[in-house]
Amino acid sequence: MTATSMDQLVSLCKRRGFIFQSNEIYGGLQGIYDYGPLGTELKNNLKRSWWNSMVYERDDIEGIDSSILTNPSVLKHSGHEDTFSDPLVDCKNCKSRLREDHITENKCPDCGSEDLTEPRPFNLMFKTNVGPIEDGSNFAYLRPETAQQIFTNFKNVMDSTPHHLPFGIAQLGKAFRNEITPRNFIFRVREFEQMELEFFVKPGEDEKWHKIWTDLRLKWWEDQGLDKKSIELFNVPQEELAHYSKATVDIMYKFPHGLEELEGIASRTDFDLGSHSKDQSDLNISAKVQENTKSNAKLAIQDQNTKEWFVPYVIEPSAGVERGFLAILNEAYSVEDLGEGKERTVLALKPHLSPIKAAVIPLKRNNEELVEKAKLLKNELQKQGLGRVLLENSGNIGKSYRRHDEIGTPMCVTVDFQSLEDGTVTIRDRDTMEQTRLNLDQTSEHFKQVINT
Repeated sequence: MTATSMDQLVSLCKRRGFIFQSNEIYGGLQGIYDYGPLGTELKNNLKRSWWNSMVYERDDIEGIDSSILTNPSVLKHSGHEDTFSDPLVDCKNCKSRLREDHITENKCPDCGSEDLTEPRPFNLMFKTNVGPIEDGSNFAYLRPETAQQIFTNFKNVMDSTPHHLPFGIAQLGKAFRNEITPRNFIFRVREFEQMELEFFVKPGEDEKWHKIWTDLRLKWWEDQGLDKKSIELFNVPQEELAHYSKATVDIMYKFPHGLEELEGIASRTDFDLGSHSKDQSDLNISAKVQENTKSNAKLAIQDQNTKEWFVPYVIEPSAGVERGFLAILNEAYSVEDLGEGKERTVLALKPHLSPIKAAVIPLKRNNEELVEKAKLLKNELQKQGLGRVLLENSGNIGKSYRRHDEIGTPMCVTVDFQSLEDGTVTIRDRDTMEQTRLNLDQTSEHFKQVINT
């Protein structure tokens, strides 16, 4: 099977309603995308799968949903104001603006010119005015990551839930980065969603938990349908680590444009909680914590035995929803040769991720008996609460099957004239294309088995 190209995925997304260029009728907005009917379902299913694995399936993790607008003091003491920038280079010939690390042999990748400016720092954070007067003093940042709001809510969560270490706080939500060069479709964009966990542990136990979470996250991605052969682990070299990181392992995936980061699992030590604590004089802080903040909280825990205060270490698995979306789409996409010059496009998504869980198809669209029986069956399957079930009343059974192969629907149920006689329907499997007859009263149970596989 040949490798999937980015052009194939972009074409599928536009043609079938997964992803559209934002503001396209006005020429679009670079690095910004809208999710269509099917893309919204797939994206929500991916996020739901992550949330289930993090919060519902564990008893040591709580979820929050924090604000996007962020007090500048938070990002000052987290180090983002000083370090969250990329080196920017301008090409004097074609006027392109480029990240320095995207330039090889001192040549512009767009025109080949060597007439480039010296690199200068470019702040990646979006700033916005807060309040009615724009005088430069009342502003906030659109959060560049969801992590900092987790850290600033650490004490609130600890005080309101009966948890002890180790425990975690999970969050799903939007983040914003003013990328110099958004590229590779939805891989690098300016507005995106993150799936982040901050898992707090005792100092000295961080290396053990770092390994545990790396293994757990690797297994989770495999459960979403990614092949082990498409994934590699990369231990980030010491000189390339973020300012807060003691160690980071990146889960790398073979995207259509090459091997790139899908998720990072970072050991952030006590950097963040220590940086946001008001009084550090009685805290045993090992990391390179910044000057005392103006916060009014001590983000620390008291040891019940020694009565000493300490700042927990944290392990952070952090993944981008869009990158996960793209990886899953790439892994599931294939074009099968059916012989005699025929082929079909298949999106072999895991059933729990499929945008449409089942399509109920009346054989003839204008036959009231068939359509009514199909509607009743559709409603019965929809009541199972397993995801969206669609009534596909197009009148062309062959085209309906091909469409649902292409959008990843695991099963199609056809209501035909035999259904009116003996109460059976045709069940078609997406992956094998096999068709079997099943009694109507058995269809719901079969549907559960398919989706929960």
